[in-house]
Amino acid sequence: MPENSTCSSASTCTKESCEGCASKNTSQITTEPINPLSSVKKVIGIVSGKGGVGKSFVTASLAVAMKKAGFEVGIMDADITGPSIPKMFGLHGPAYGTDEGMYAMPAENGIKVMSINLLMDDEEAPVIWRGPVIGGAVKQFWTDVIWGDLDYLFVDMPPGTGDVPLTVFQSLPVDGIIIVTSPQELVQLIVKKAYNMAEMMHIPVLGVVENFSYVKCQDCGKEMRIFGESHVDEAAAEFSVPVFGKIPVDPEIAKAADEGRFHETENPYIAAAVEALK
Repeated sequence: MPENSTCSSASTCTKESCEGCASKNTSQITTEPINPLSSVKKVIGIVSGKGGVGKSFVTASLAVAMKKAGFEVGIMDADITGPSIPKMFGLHGPAYGTDEGMYAMPAENGIKVMSINLLMDDEEAPVIWRGPVIGGAVKQFWTDVIWGDLDYLFVDMPPGTGDVPLTVFQSLPVDGIIIVTSPQELVQLIVKKAYNMAEMMHIPVLGVVENFSYVKCQDCGKEMRIFGESHVDEAAAEFSVPVFGKIPVDPEIAKAADEGRFHETENPYIAAAVEALK
């Protein structure tokens, strides 16, 4: 009989293998203390069961929208091996630090950002670290970074359900997550993986955002669903969570991100998410 009969891989579980399992003792999660010079009211994780669906884009869009709504906002770029938030906002290191901690770097619109790219001498150098080291860096983004007073801290997660999402869920007081997905039929599998991990960690799922929903022809206005028909409504209904928006491919927003002007963008397709967060 397996040691942990509730684990998804219970048929192969042993006492030793269960020691590091997320299914074990999730009710005993203890958050790390935030930097004494920081105050964060709400922590929102942006997650997905796979990569390439636009978590950073959705994270940045939500941050910009909430900043425009009058809130103080920060972004923790927890995708250590694939950081993209600084480039989207035109930020370059090195970040400024003192004995009291490292200061999050403000974008032009005042959104505060911390990313591994703001701490490296060469932004293009790869981060070749093992999981525990990456998890430790993310934890330090909470304990050592000076965020100041924030209403919302959005955490841009790496894809999947590995070390970093586990570290964030166990170390930060996450108030809820938003799942990002795309229109392909495997969307239900993607959503299910992210949803089940959040449920195991006792983190509320606030809603789902579908990215790459369609491309609108600039001449005739026709919506072309180049990635297939949407399946996000069925997936969301299965887990009784709302769909916060279906975002089309917008070349202008993509151009703004490439040029470091994301703070100038506006994304009306996430209005439901903004209202829910308020």
